[in-house]
Amino acid sequence: MKLSHEKIIQVSHRIMGAIEALDEVEIFEEPNTIRQETVKILTELMHEEEKMDEVVKARIASQKRTIPEGTGEWEILYRKYYNDELRKLGVVFNAPSHP
Repeated sequence: MKLSHEKIIQVSHRIMGAIEALDEVEIFEEPNTIRQETVKILTELMHEEEKMDEVVKARIASQKRTIPEGTGEWEILYRKYYNDELRKLGVVFNAPSHP
């Protein structure tokens, strides 16, 4: 899922708000510093996701026969290869289907 910079900033504010609402958490850093680090991490994750998307699409394109994007077979391969890439990173869960 691709997020705009504005959406990433909105998410960072919500994360910071959720952290501040926790009684169990004591914050030693300025909230804006934590929020900026959250933006940085989320932005890096979005870049990694884009790279994975490219790798998955290249794997599908490298099949012996052409599999048109958007077909059921393409969607199945996309999910399978996407999950394979996630497992390589140590993430194991069912990824959403391609947007």
